Order: sequence, then C-alpha cells, then structure tokens
Amino acid sequence: MKNSVYDVVIVGSGVAGCFTALHLPKEWKILMITKSSLEESDSFLAQGGICVLKDENDFESFYEDTMKAGHYENRPEAVREMIMSSRAVINELIEFGVDFHTENGKLCYTKEGAHSTNRILYYKDVTGKEIIRKLLARVKELENVTIKTNTEMIDILCKDNCCDGILLRNGEEELEVVFARHTMWACGGIGGIYENSTNYTHLTGDALALSIKHNIKIKNIDYVQIHPTTLYSNKKERRFLISESVRGEGAILLNKNGERFVDELQPRDVVSKAIFEQMEKDGTEHVWLSMMTIDDIDVTKRFPYICKRCMEEGIDVTKDLIPVVPAQHYFMGGVDVDLNSHTSMRHLYASGETCCNGVHGANRLASNSLLESLVFAKNAALHMNKVDKYTIAERYNITAETSREDRLNSMSKWSIDKIIEKYNIDLTEYEDYEGYTQRKKDAIWAEINKEKRKK
Repeated sequence: MKNSVYDVVIVGSGVAGCFTALHLPKEWKILMITKSSLEESDSFLAQGGICVLKDENDFESFYEDTMKAGHYENRPEAVREMIMSSRAVINELIEFGVDFHTENGKLCYTKEGAHSTNRILYYKDVTGKEIIRKLLARVKELENVTIKTNTEMIDILCKDNCCDGILLRNGEEELEVVFARHTMWACGGIGGIYENSTNYTHLTGDALALSIKHNIKIKNIDYVQIHPTTLYSNKKERRFLISESVRGEGAILLNKNGERFVDELQPRDVVSKAIFEQMEKDGTEHVWLSMMTIDDIDVTKRFPYICKRCMEEGIDVTKDLIPVVPAQHYFMGGVDVDLNSHTSMRHLYASGETCCNGVHGANRLASNSLLESLVFAKNAALHMNKVDKYTIAERYNITAETSREDRLNSMSKWSIDKIIEKYNIDLTEYEDYEGYTQRKKDAIWAEINKEKRKK
C-alpha cells in the first residue's frame, strides 16, 4: 500500500467535481477520482436543461417556484444564493464552450413542470452531456490535475473532526492513502441502492455511508424524489428517463382508456403520485405518454436522443404512445453543508447530489440540479482558497507549530502501520469487498428508515 499528498482531492467527475477543479488555484496539486469512467456521472444523464435567472423581474417567480416545489422546506438563503449566482455561472459555461440552443443569436428558454415561465436553457435533449463534456475537456487541460478512473473512495482519514484525506481503492484493487489539505465529495446520489432508478448503479451514497460512520452531520436523508416518467421495461437495468421537457413542450399522460388524468406540469411528486394511483386503479404496470400532442416543433430534432432510444424499443414517438413509469431519480437529502459547501468536519466539503444545502427542500424543482451543483461547487473552491489564507491557529483557535501543509507532507512519509494506527483504520473491513459494499448500503437504508419512523 502506497501513499501520496495533494492540496485537494475531489471524489467524483460530474459537474460539481469539474467546476471545483476549474476554480481552484492553478498552482495547487489536485487529484480527481471516479468509481467508473469519467462520463458515467448523473450530470452526464441530465436531459432537460439548466435554470437561469432571465432578468431581475424573474427573481420573485423563480424563488417562489423553487420554494413551492420544495413544499417551503427549502433554506431561503441557499435558494437566493443559487438564483442570484445563476447568470454568472451560465456565462462561465458559455465561455467554456457550452453550446446552449439559440435563435438569431439569442438564448432560447424552455419550460418544465412547476415553472411559472420559460427560464431553462438547453442543448437538444442532452444538456448534461453537453455541459460535462465541455467541463471535462477543460479539466483535462489543467496540468495541476491528476485524474484516476475506476478508483473508489473507501474511507476518509479523519481525527478530532478534521479530514486529512482519503483511503482509496485503485483499478488494480490496491489500497492507497491520499493526504490532502481539503477533500471535496462530489460523488453523486443514492440511486444505486434502489432496484429501479434513473441513476448509474455505481452511485451508492458512499459519502453518506462515511458520514454515518464518522458522525458527520447529515440532513433530510429520507427526502428522495421519484421522477414521473421513465421508459417502462421489465428488464432489470437503469431506467431511461423521458425528460420533463417533453411534457413542458406539450406531451400528455394517458390511462389505459386513452384518457388524460393529471395536469402534467405540476411538481414531480404530485405527478408521480397521480401516476401510481392511476396504475393501481387500472391494474397496469405503467401509464402512457403521448408526444403526438406537441405542436409547432419537430420532436425528432428537439428530442433526438429520446426518439432514438424509444425507436430502439420499437416505439415511434410520432405515431405511438410511450409506456412510462415513475422511478427513483434524485436525492434531496445528504451530507449537511453550509453555503460554502463545507460539512460539519473541518477541511471536508460536499457538493452536488451528495450534499444537502437546503436549496431543494422536500422536492426538487425541475432543472435546478445542474445549477445548484455548479453554484455551490464554485463557492467551495473559493472558500478552500480563503480558508488557506488563515493559519490553523487563527481559524480554529488551536495551537499549531507547523502549517497544515507541512504536517501532511510529514505524515505522508510515515509507514503505513503508523498511518493506520493514527486514523484507526481496520483493513480487515475491506477484505470481503462485496460484503463491505453491502454493509454501506444497509447503513444508508437503516438511517432512511429511522428518519421515516420519526415522522
């Protein structure tokens, strides 16, 4: 087992991880790891788009739409921060080369469920893919960033409520110790612990499991969003999402008799509940979505990826109804963080679906996820730099004879036995790797069920 030292280690390669790396000082040494390939993040799967404050007159309605969708359990200051930072973030994305749809040189805005106006920017029906491709390209250009794929965070190095790095398992199934002045968790949600989910199966709430293990504050762990419309299949595989933008453009939901039974543009939890009730009433395993009611646009050009995927299942969306069913989609809870994405543990940050900063409340408003991830990942990067302008003694009111950087560099030269002893690491935990993975999932489910029992 070997060890190394970095200024920052970023766990995850989605938009939150990439935007963190892109806003850190260029002289810092950064390690980015991901459990699978670089592209296999939920950011890559985001179809619909990304919200933005169109102008100052849109603030009140944007704020109200977000709060209402979240059942007013949102954190008001976090919602304001996201909205007021949105235009600057969008401008950065455009500078990075993101190709949002335009007409006559002006950005085009679409609408999704629970939005009172069109405020969503998009690229065809693969907005997340477009954004993450451009951000990853920029990250790969950075000489100070080392990227490791097929590499998993096993644990964190922590003592006295301070994170000093991570323990990882590389592609050769070897363990490595990585010391870091700051650690960023940007490792996605918990879809991998569900049987039916739109998420990649390897996204199993690793940061959440470690928070439970190390008494790091978590919040709203039972707040899980079900997406109303995923392509129905009897296969045991990741569910293909039929974007909410489809309903925003005019698609409708039908029961077994071809009758419309719900207002499709209500919040996701409301529409999902209506679908479940209709399925039970009809005795069916799904309902139907019609794109044939969409007027004024060519759906094969507006939603090429969705049309292609449906055609692979023998469904021509211009002629046929699409069988759809709700599935687990998004996690509104997570590791509790402040507006700088800082957790309850010193030098440990979390951003994106991994964390809960209060933006989404009890239910996420459509197309707020990419924006929220980007805004607060940037805040985290800026905060890491700001924190490092203070000495440990000034910041935390403790005595330090050496700098944190010097201390971590010194410990990186220790023997593995000494490191294991300091951080109380039990290597036997990981000998049965499948058993270890299952125990993490079980710990998350136990915590979710405990929260449900309280309510």
